[in-house]
Amino acid sequence: MILGATPDTSRYANLAANRLVSRGHSIVNVGLKKGEVAGVAIEKPENIHNDIDTLTLYVGPQQQPPLYDYILNTHPKRIIFNPGTENTELRKMAEEKGIETEYACTLTLLAIGQY
Repeated sequence: MILGATPDTSRYANLAANRLVSRGHSIVNVGLKKGEVAGVAIEKPENIHNDIDTLTLYVGPQQQPPLYDYILNTHPKRIIFNPGTENTELRKMAEEKGIETEYACTLTLLAIGQY
């Protein structure tokens, strides 16, 4: 899941979505903007998904609190806090729910084969 998905091709969330798909990963785009990325529609943060392996976060910490319940109820196996999204409060909450967390860059992890 890309949380903070955007059709804006100049944004890292857009680039990450396209790279994930090009490497054979299926994605769920969640964001506030309408459109699609990598052939997948962007949905609002409303539907709880129960089969998310990795949630890669592209929402700044100041905008994250209203998304806490959505993120934690989705219960991904892992959350990647991309640069600029680091949040110790959300990280602690996630780890208390058994969700692995990582301060990393999705694009770098993909480039070095560590995604």
